[in-house]
Formats: sequence, C-alpha cells, structure tokens
Amino acid sequence: MLTGLSTARLNRSCPPLLCVRAACLAALAFVSGAARTAEPVMSPPPGSELQLFIENDFLSGTDRYYTNGIKFGIGASGTPLGELLKLPADGLLGRITSFDGSVPHFGLFLGQNMYTPRDITIAAPQPNDRPWAAWLYLGGVAQVAHGDKLHTVEVDVGVTGPAALGDPVQSNWHKLFGFEQPKGWVTQAPSEPAFMVSYLQKRRYGSANGIQVVPHAGVTVGTVLTLARAGGIVRIGSNMTGFGQDTIEPGGAMLQNTRTRKPCPDWQPCEWFAFIGVDYRAVAYNTFLDGPVFHDGPSVNRHTGVHDFTAGVSMRLGVLRLSLTRVLRSEEFRTALGGGGRQSFHSLNIGAEF
Repeated sequence: MLTGLSTARLNRSCPPLLCVRAACLAALAFVSGAARTAEPVMSPPPGSELQLFIENDFLSGTDRYYTNGIKFGIGASGTPLGELLKLPADGLLGRITSFDGSVPHFGLFLGQNMYTPRDITIAAPQPNDRPWAAWLYLGGVAQVAHGDKLHTVEVDVGVTGPAALGDPVQSNWHKLFGFEQPKGWVTQAPSEPAFMVSYLQKRRYGSANGIQVVPHAGVTVGTVLTLARAGGIVRIGSNMTGFGQDTIEPGGAMLQNTRTRKPCPDWQPCEWFAFIGVDYRAVAYNTFLDGPVFHDGPSVNRHTGVHDFTAGVSMRLGVLRLSLTRVLRSEEFRTALGGGGRQSFHSLNIGAEF
C-alpha cells in the first residue's frame, strides 16, 4: 500500500509527465488569454462552439467517489493545437464512417476528474474504500451527423496521480467555501501518463415536436478506461434538435452545431425537452478502481457491469444551450467490508453555438 510521494519528486523522476501537464496548463492559459484579449465587438465565426461541462455530487448531499468533473471545449479547427489534436480523431472517424457530404466538426477539450473515498478527512490509507485519484487531460474530438445518425470519436491524453492536480484543486476549493479539508491525497497512486480513445454512435427516431427515442452504443479503449457501452434516452419536447443532452463521459461531446441549421431568435427560447435514459457499461479496466498501469497502487474489486439512470431537462435560448442531468449510478466496487453502494450526482452542460 502506498504512502504517497510528492508531486515534485514524481515530476523529476518522470519527465514526460511535465510535458503532458504543461500542455494541459498551456491550453488553459491560451483559452483564458484569448478570452481576455478578444474584442467584444467581434462576433465568433459561424460554426464556432464553446462547451462547458460541470459534474458534482454536491446537490445530492455527498462528497465521495466520483466527486467532481469539469471539461471545457472549443471548436478548435484552424488553431495549431486544435489541428494537431484533431488529426487522430479525424483519421479514426474517417475509417469508421464516410462523411457523405456532411461537414465534420472538430473540438479541443481540457478536463479534470476527481475521485475520493467516502470519508475525505482520513489521512491514512483506506484499503476498504475507493482510492483517491485524479485525471487531467486534453482531448481532440471529431464528429459528423448523417441525417438522424451521429458519429463521435474522442482521443484523450493526459496524466493521473499527483500530476493531475486533484489535491490542490479540491483543497483550495474547499478552503474557499469553508468545507472540510481533504486529507488523503497523499495516498493516491504515483503519477503516470494515460490515454483513451472513444467512439460513440447515436441514432434518432421520432418527431422533433413530440417524442423522440435516441439510442446509443460505443466503445472506449485505453489505460484510463476500457469498456463497451449501450443505452439511450426518451425525450419529449418542442423544436428538438441535436441528439439529446451530453455529459463528460468520453465520446459524448456535443459539437454538431445545430443552431446554424435551425437558428433561434436572439435570446428567445426556441427549443426544450425533458428526458429519461439509461446507459449500461461492460467495464474491462478502470484505472481509478483497478489501480495504475505502470506502478503499484491502491485498488478495489471492480464490478464488471455498471449502469446509470438519468433524467433531466434541456433548452436553447438564442445561442445558448443549457442542460441539467441527474445521474444515479449503480455500485462500482466492493471491498472486504462490503460494497460501495450507489452514487448520485448532477451534470450541467452550458453550450454556445454561433
């Protein structure tokens, strides 16, 4: 069982991690700098998109397991970093499906996920609870829609362990809002580079004004997660575009830019829907439960089958798309003292489609 290593020591012993983490932080600085220097009178080019995903269990009254996720994305075509990261996603998408005259969309994402045990105030290792873990990554996304079918490929590269900055982010956030300080980050596994490649297909059946069924299926392969998934949503609403709400889940990034096909009057509500859904995942590997690939680290007994029940609402107001999803996740692991139990969290997606 690990007692933890300092971030500085890990970074000195594993130089590639510095490169990956620096790329993530440089992307964040680039996005922030672009926002500060952008002329307010200039409009983004047609087809541009911004996406923000925030997932947290705060509204469910807990602070455990998958406790926080954030993912920010931009339509990245035309930027050097975006062009570099879109190449593998674009190449895979082209092998999976022909574009048939449809225009593919590309995006660049920066994200971080954090995982903790049930009691974050214990500094000692907790072998009978979920391990402390974090994941910091850059993602390139390629997406194309053929009528009522949507194909998405996402390629994510990043780091896990102390280099993913879970400790400072959660500690500073809790300090700012007066929450209990997390004390067990020193027990997380050592830092190591990580990746995953995901494909997701969605189909759409039904009327845009009434009821639609949107099934999905996909697969993820990598050192972070390896799984196959299937499920779908049933939604009811008015003037429905796109293929339903999205979450941080790999391959779920919505970049199909539906506003240019069916624009809203400025700052007028023109689309809404409510939905329920299910997603089942057959999991072959989960680094946050099985432990790291290249080091020894804490682990628990992972369940092979995991499912989510979801419900929520979504609407468009002018250029903005807002979606709120409640996720009820089945038990993911067991220990010598029993199962971890179910988890509930909320997922917020704010998108701007220009």
